[in-house]
Amino acid sequence: MNLSDYKLSITYLCAGVCRTAVGDDENISVVVGECGGDRLSLGIRAKDRKIDLLSVSLAYSRRFAPDARVFANGYQSWTVSREYTADDIQRGLRGPANFEPVRSRAQACGDYFFTRYSKKKGFIHSFTYTYIKENGHIELIGSLSERQGYTIIYFDMNNSLVSIEKDVEGLSLDAGEEYNLYELVRFEGAYDYCFDGYFAAMGISKPRVDFLAGYTSWYNYFQDISEDIILRDLRGIMRAKDEVNIFQIDDGYEAFVGDWHDVDRKKFPGGMKKIADKIHENGLLAGLWLAPFSAQFKSKVAKEHPDWLLRKPDGKNVYGGFAWGGFWVLDFYIPEAAAYIKGCFDEVFDEWGFDLVKLDFLYSACIQPRRNKTRGRIMCEAMDFLRECCRDKLILGCGVPLGPSFGVVDACRISCDAELSFKERFYVKVTNQEIISTHNAMTNSVFRRHLSGRAFINDPDVFFLRDEPAKGSGRPAVYTETQKELLATVNNMFGRVLFVSDNAGDYDEKRLSQLKGFLKRSTAAVTDAGFVSKERIRVDFTKDGAEYIMEFDLRSGDYKISKK
Repeated sequence: MNLSDYKLSITYLCAGVCRTAVGDDENISVVVGECGGDRLSLGIRAKDRKIDLLSVSLAYSRRFAPDARVFANGYQSWTVSREYTADDIQRGLRGPANFEPVRSRAQACGDYFFTRYSKKKGFIHSFTYTYIKENGHIELIGSLSERQGYTIIYFDMNNSLVSIEKDVEGLSLDAGEEYNLYELVRFEGAYDYCFDGYFAAMGISKPRVDFLAGYTSWYNYFQDISEDIILRDLRGIMRAKDEVNIFQIDDGYEAFVGDWHDVDRKKFPGGMKKIADKIHENGLLAGLWLAPFSAQFKSKVAKEHPDWLLRKPDGKNVYGGFAWGGFWVLDFYIPEAAAYIKGCFDEVFDEWGFDLVKLDFLYSACIQPRRNKTRGRIMCEAMDFLRECCRDKLILGCGVPLGPSFGVVDACRISCDAELSFKERFYVKVTNQEIISTHNAMTNSVFRRHLSGRAFINDPDVFFLRDEPAKGSGRPAVYTETQKELLATVNNMFGRVLFVSDNAGDYDEKRLSQLKGFLKRSTAAVTDAGFVSKERIRVDFTKDGAEYIMEFDLRSGDYKISKK
């Protein structure tokens, strides 16, 4: 990666004047570290005056083969992540989501306020890393760390342009201060060779856990859980005890989101230790959901400690997202807020006895750049803080920008939530790339498969086998038998965290046998996968020494597995 191949552009403010440099100028020096081969290290130094960075990019020309496909890693767990061709459009906010007041809410969980989307075909961007697939092999470009700022790689495929940019909003350098911007690597070759090399270059150890399978409460009851429901479903899942090693309680046990010390005693009169003990008596890991940086508008913590909330420069609270009627963000840089969050984890682990926490809506920690830190640095420090709070306990990340989570969480959601209906609902087309969608969940499972076993183990979200409606919504899980089988098959083949929310106590023997099969770890080894048409995906895999092809249709849910 020779610097002479790139056009460097740095835009900054100095003494109130906006300037753009393409190298050294009177205010900045470019500091070149390792440069050449497949690595590039690059920084800058402010000379005699303070500078405020606005944008940084490394651009170069690259021709794309007619069959080229570019992988776009979405901003966070839920964001659509897939391969694109020069004829595809990467969608941003859509329809009503482009207009206030919806926009300020719909954009909170994504990258829409600090990246560029276009309606142009072949204009794609990817976070932290990307690859270009041509003629059966790939070229991978990746950042070794997001602590300097998020690395956003833009492609204009039809104009043969690539731009590797850093999100440096909020970053200032004092006179004489040096800042490392880029730590980039490139690999070329076979798919697994490139990803093995990338994660080895980051120095990330293999995940501590290899496989989790069991139950989570959310997708049947949502917040309407209780001690009776949880203990009943625990008995139910134990009908598949040989295939199960975890039982997870999701949202709904707390009085309000953010008030983690305040268990809803009407729902859980025996408290959470009783639940964890019962789970352990059945030989399972006990998991519990939290959103550590979230404070529901109605929560006690938000009302009693408004000084703990993240604020914009104008003093207004930062809006975290739609969930629970809306929520504010706890600023973990405020010592009292950090102590509160840590105290909640201490209770969950030391008093209640849980083994794993699913930590959700984590993107909210870095919505607002502050303290002369970029969003990327804030997210990395937020993940460090959570790992410190959780000590050696297991973390399942969710709603989290992936780069900062590499090597920190043990497992991670790599898709949006699966929907209760297989058919996409209207809001998929009029909101954002993070919206609930079974189609998008399966797409992410296929195209983020390279992360599992390297960065963490992949959680592709739940599958459904039940026939009755979800208890917490009154809405049925509208899937045909074929669609149920497809989602469960995709999750089983691509995931190493397999969850169901059904009460297996309601299953007949045929359904129970089906559940056991889908919770058993797959022996399939995927050799290639990709779109063969707009809605159709092909997966090549080997199993028990034989080669197979699976093709499935995202719209209809039809699928076929055949021997090569």
